[in-house]
Amino acid sequence: MTGHDATDTPGFQNDLLFTDGLPQMDDEVGYRGAVAARAAGITYRQLDYWARTELVEPTVRGASGSGSQRLYGFRDILVLKLVKRLLDTGISLQQIRTAVEQLRASGIRDLAGTTLMSDGASVYLCTSNDEVIDLVSRGQGVFGIAVGKVLHEVESTLVDFDAQAPDTLDELSARRAARTA
Repeated sequence: MTGHDATDTPGFQNDLLFTDGLPQMDDEVGYRGAVAARAAGITYRQLDYWARTELVEPTVRGASGSGSQRLYGFRDILVLKLVKRLLDTGISLQQIRTAVEQLRASGIRDLAGTTLMSDGASVYLCTSNDEVIDLVSRGQGVFGIAVGKVLHEVESTLVDFDAQAPDTLDELSARRAARTA
């Protein structure tokens, strides 16, 4: 098989999942948990659990004690939405953790051309159409998630949130809107 089996990745690396041409990270720009959860289509409870168990941690600002506010970057929200999609297809959280670790370790360059495939038990990272066809022809790919499509969905959702009146957004988004006005 030419795809990468997510179950082959042994270690966890805590670096950014995607680095290819996405908005540059700024330590003072991020989305609060409620906005990140809404954009990813998950509950705040899921978001909190995934952060506490280190599945998807906020890269802009993590929690630093009681009352502190986590801030999620665009890439974090993209990963949250991918995790949600994998869960919706019936993949176990343990397999998803392995897939996220493998994605972090792979150093993806062409995000729009990346597809996550699964046979229901394992998750495979395909970076070309040939790899997708190879998996499907061998019966290993039952379904796929086009990462580029999910990226555009997250992007448009966040743009829609930013276009709302500042009083419906979180505090950070309102400050950002005031700064650009």
